[in-house]
Amino acid sequence: MKTCALVSRDGSVDWLCLPRFDSPSSFTALLGSVDNGRWLIGPTEQARSTRRYVGDTFVLETTHETDSGVVRVTDVMPTADERADIVRTVEGVKGTVRMRHEWVVRFSYGKITPWVSRHHGPGGPHDRVITAVAGPDMLVLRGDRLPHAHDGKHVDEFDVSEGERFTFSTTWAPSHLPIREQLDSDVIVETTREEWQDWADRFEYRGPYRDIVVRSLLVLRLLTDSETGGIVAAPTTSLPEDVGGVRNWDYRFCWLRDASLTLEALMGSGFLDETKLWRRWLIRAVAGDPEDMQIMYAVDGSRDLPEREIGHLAGYADSRPVRIGNAAVTQRQTDVLGEVMMALAVGRDRGLDESERSWRIQRSLVEELAERWDEPDNGLWEIRGPLRHFTHSRVMVWAAFDRAIRGVEKHGLPGPVDKWRDLRERVREEVLAKGFNAERNTFTQHYDTDEVDASLLLIPVCGFLPADDPRVLGTIDAIERDLMHDGLLLRYRTATGVDGLPGTEHPFLACSFWLVQALALAGRRERARELMDRLVGLANDVGLLSEEYDPADHRMVGNFPQAFSHLALIGAAHELAGVTTVRA
Repeated sequence: MKTCALVSRDGSVDWLCLPRFDSPSSFTALLGSVDNGRWLIGPTEQARSTRRYVGDTFVLETTHETDSGVVRVTDVMPTADERADIVRTVEGVKGTVRMRHEWVVRFSYGKITPWVSRHHGPGGPHDRVITAVAGPDMLVLRGDRLPHAHDGKHVDEFDVSEGERFTFSTTWAPSHLPIREQLDSDVIVETTREEWQDWADRFEYRGPYRDIVVRSLLVLRLLTDSETGGIVAAPTTSLPEDVGGVRNWDYRFCWLRDASLTLEALMGSGFLDETKLWRRWLIRAVAGDPEDMQIMYAVDGSRDLPEREIGHLAGYADSRPVRIGNAAVTQRQTDVLGEVMMALAVGRDRGLDESERSWRIQRSLVEELAERWDEPDNGLWEIRGPLRHFTHSRVMVWAAFDRAIRGVEKHGLPGPVDKWRDLRERVREEVLAKGFNAERNTFTQHYDTDEVDASLLLIPVCGFLPADDPRVLGTIDAIERDLMHDGLLLRYRTATGVDGLPGTEHPFLACSFWLVQALALAGRRERARELMDRLVGLANDVGLLSEEYDPADHRMVGNFPQAFSHLALIGAAHELAGVTTVRA
């Protein structure tokens, strides 16, 4: 809940940023090669490998079965801990399996080779450690047997027989501090398992798709910084939307929109405490002049996220450039405040006390929106082409004024409600006049096109129009007709050039879940359930989803795991279960 590691089926930690989600990576093989850093503990011979999370947790068990035996590797990253550790336990289950251990540390996104040396730790002669140090960073490797230096790496091979057990750990620390004490691996595994399971057990939902809904909730919590409350969109950067192309972005930051939707998914599942933590984060992040509000921030709320390219990495599947930071931070996305206001309104309606400071900030942001709501923007999808009057953005402007009005009318909060009512009606009239194509009976992506956009599926969800309105039904039909690709939904047609980028992309998973939600709201439940069954079947072997899916090559694309996909899954499942997701 400050960072997380991506582990391959063969037991290689191929991506890990330390100590935070948005820190430079120390293991970067995911975007390059072994020479860019990884931590492998896996069989030397071909194995049949299966994985599972232990219960409703992020304690990962990987079982490798070879011709000579069976071995189990348990990977744990402790929660509620000031340290940054990964603990890996290897247990012999049957026969004997030859294992390979590679510890290749490269700081600064796989570029910096550290100074590596052996020491005794604070535990005395039996506390043997290897340290890797460069600049401010230090990684400390401990284990029942340590690898040896070979050709710029640390490697070892050893046999694990039935009943034998080996434990290894890697710990990050600032390089100027002393080496930390060794963890008790048995306590760490059990404590971490209990903490995840206890949190998941608070979810009382017993409807359809429960297992993957719980996993999705766990992903949303995993991506929430336990100290600051910042919620990252994904823990990775530059996993391509178009394999071999340039649509590679850094998602290790907190988008106000994504975080707001994450909160709604958590609150809709009965988790309110998380809202308080994020609301405090929001107040700190957006404090100051309302005109300076950004669409995204770093995990700690800082604002400076310049985008740059990393030339020394080959990119995932040769997809370049690899980018660090995100230039979208400077964009105007008018829909964002609508999402924030809706999430905070849900919190109020569910009994979360509104603080005076929080409402003052919301009010000032709405007042700033009142001065600029009719300007064009970059839209929900961070369009890098010309600014447009995007219909979804305008609908979210309506929602921002609507939730501000409800704060006054329903909860007695102060504000210029008559002014806001007038603006809400003006926005509504404009959307219906300029954002709707009567000939095609569909809302449009923006005011100057006949094209549709999957974000229009959210019109009934935010309460702008009821789901059975003929204009909404016509929009659903047009989106299915124009944006369906191999049974899954695109965000929009990139062939129009609206996003100003070369290349194409694949179906966007959140959009397909939105379609499930819209179909269910419109009473087309059989069709909605058919699509939902297919979508949940796309998750990987441990229930995780990326941003997009390539139905031709049957693989995930885009950053992973993706909060947007998982929160949309929760909304779709709730709707199919009869738990309303209309945020009206």
